[in-house]
Amino acid sequence: MTRWLIRRFVARYGVDMGEAAIPDIAGYASFNDFFTRPLREGVRPLARADFVCPVDGAISQVGAIDDHHIVQAKGHRFTTTALLGGDPALAAAFRHGSFANLYLSPRDYHRIHMPCTGRLTRMIHIPGSLFSVNPVTARGVPNLFARNERVVCLFDSAEHGPFAMVLVGATIVGSMATAWHGIVNARRTHALGEWVYTDRDILLKQGEEMGRFLLGSTVVLLFRQGAITFEESWAPERPVRLGERMGDHRA
Repeated sequence: MTRWLIRRFVARYGVDMGEAAIPDIAGYASFNDFFTRPLREGVRPLARADFVCPVDGAISQVGAIDDHHIVQAKGHRFTTTALLGGDPALAAAFRHGSFANLYLSPRDYHRIHMPCTGRLTRMIHIPGSLFSVNPVTARGVPNLFARNERVVCLFDSAEHGPFAMVLVGATIVGSMATAWHGIVNARRTHALGEWVYTDRDILLKQGEEMGRFLLGSTVVLLFRQGAITFEESWAPERPVRLGERMGDHRA
């Protein structure tokens, strides 16, 4: 049954198994093993850039944070405070900063990597809805990314200051996991969870895996004011690949 399901999924979504570390679908013990499959070594080289794209997917929106507002889609915005669980002091670090919303479709590689080297400081699990996050839903559901279940991962970079990687859950996403914690939302509780890592030295290097989804979703990146100038070609709906140039530190 597992092999049949994987075979159907590969055919339905056009998954390129030639890039997978295990190209034979018989090598996967479960659908989740297949869905979070690692890539073959060398297929996603890192660009020489201050910031590299952390995922395979497509740009939903990208640009400047307007005071504390982020564009979700044409006609829809949400606040960094709402995205980060209602903490205005935390959101203040990204006021007038920059953001990128990156959508992972079912066919994409579903591990998430570091855009730059950073030291983990805090993680927050925020329970919520599980709306689909595909482009059609993003255009139709207000405050989508601030309403869905999400895991907020906060880092500090010696070169670029604080930044956040927000893993947004979606329809049928059973779990979100991080490299340092494992599955974050295994018990499916409705209570906010928080972990502080200031007493531990968890340093993740640029390009290193930091987490994974168990089905398609979105990653929202937040950077402080003046931290990044996005690559000129980065625009909504543009496909992106892990390791490509995302931007450089502003001069």
